[in-house]
Amino acid sequence: MPDWLRDPRVWRTEVLAGLVVALALIPEAIAFSVIAGVDPALGLFASFTMAVTTAVVGGRRAMISAATGAVALVIAPVNREHGVPFLIATVVLAGVFQIVLGIVGVAKLMRYVPRPVLVGSVNSLAALVFLAQLPETRNVPMSVYGLIAAGIVLLVLFPKVTTLVPAPLVTITVLTLVTVAAGIAVPTVGDRGALPSALPVPGLPDVPFTLGTLATIAPYALAVALVGLVESLLTAKLVDDLTDTPSSKRRESIGQGVANVVTGLFGGMGGCAVIGQTMMNVKVAGARTRLSTFLSGVFLMVLCVALGPLVSRIPMAALVAVMVIVSVAAFDWESVAPRTLRRTPVGETVVMLVTLACVLVSHNLALGVVVGSVTAALVFARRVARRTEVASVTDPDGTTVVHRVSGELFFASAEAFTERFDPAGDPDRVVIDLSAARVSDASAVAALEAVEAAYARHGKTVELTGLAPADAALRDRLGTGTDGSGSVGAASGPDAGSGPGARAASGPGARAASGPGALSG
Repeated sequence: MPDWLRDPRVWRTEVLAGLVVALALIPEAIAFSVIAGVDPALGLFASFTMAVTTAVVGGRRAMISAATGAVALVIAPVNREHGVPFLIATVVLAGVFQIVLGIVGVAKLMRYVPRPVLVGSVNSLAALVFLAQLPETRNVPMSVYGLIAAGIVLLVLFPKVTTLVPAPLVTITVLTLVTVAAGIAVPTVGDRGALPSALPVPGLPDVPFTLGTLATIAPYALAVALVGLVESLLTAKLVDDLTDTPSSKRRESIGQGVANVVTGLFGGMGGCAVIGQTMMNVKVAGARTRLSTFLSGVFLMVLCVALGPLVSRIPMAALVAVMVIVSVAAFDWESVAPRTLRRTPVGETVVMLVTLACVLVSHNLALGVVVGSVTAALVFARRVARRTEVASVTDPDGTTVVHRVSGELFFASAEAFTERFDPAGDPDRVVIDLSAARVSDASAVAALEAVEAAYARHGKTVELTGLAPADAALRDRLGTGTDGSGSVGAASGPDAGSGPGARAASGPGARAASGPGALSG
């Protein structure tokens, strides 16, 4: 039995955290149902089944999964064009896709997402949480602004008095009591939609089980699977960093799939990890175990089914105040601090801002991660390419020039590399020293052959020295093996001239290479 099961303080923290998260999930689930164009019950059922299922099979403790805006945006066209049964079938298929992707190890791709992209993603999600609260401040009575301000003050000051009870729970309770007792007319949770009065019942989606149905829902299901996995894995990484504890990304990927299959079978609209409620659970309420995740789903259904009339009277202003504080806590303010920006390479700052802007404009985290990662790759390629240098030294007798190459030879540096040589002006004997360089791809091999061919056209000899064994093998495999006249080059040195890797030179344009480890053109 885990030690925390015997600790009353942990139980108090986890139970109260689950209750706070459940209260915050209700209006969000209803709002996402509106985005998807379905009955609010489908969003609430999804939040219930996602939370309960991932608490058991997920790979990240204390992370909250529920109905989300990202999934709602992707799946809305299915409901609009084909109806709710096809939407439910899409959710089930998306879960299957996620299970398959988890099994094949798609979570390992997260290691290739650069840190600036992660920071930009987290900041964009925090900004989206904040922006999602703005509609609640438009065309509302002035008393709403007073309630939001009072809620923020309570959320900031109450933890200084005690942390035994989560500040969000106190804020929601106090503001609800004030509005009810004083008879203040403000928008409430009940105004967002009717709460379900019964638990969901499992069943298969009412669609034809044909290839036509599969062809219709598969593209949407794959999109839901990818968006859900990206958002869930990024949120899991954030919780890892916040709690300084590891999580199984593979298990989380499979768990998200299982949860979506279960959600679809119970008539929910699907979902994934939600950063706002996760931050509320982990950073604000201090939860650390699966119990808070499980209870958030259980409390959600209890509140809806058993205490629906009471929950319906919670003012939206209280939840807006909570989510504003959550968004502020989720944003990485250090990443935009002047001292950080001064010492951070400009390219990394650009990557972070591109990711942030892309997610804010598209409301699509997966698209933001892809665009940010591509931008990061381009920035990295440019940076590495600029480090490639060619230093030339001519012998005193003027008969030989040695070009010492340093850095990475690849597609981004290949063109500049070829421009650093002077075939017409160099001496008859040319040595290209690659001991401090790396030949990385076909573009680099082609660049070397282009340089050799240029010298050959001027009747000059080229020696390649210092080529690492792996780079030599790459050149041997990808190179054309010809010089400017179409002849094949020969390798010389201790292991050259014989064996399976050797190539012979002949013809009027053939050039010889000598010296240890040298490869001919």
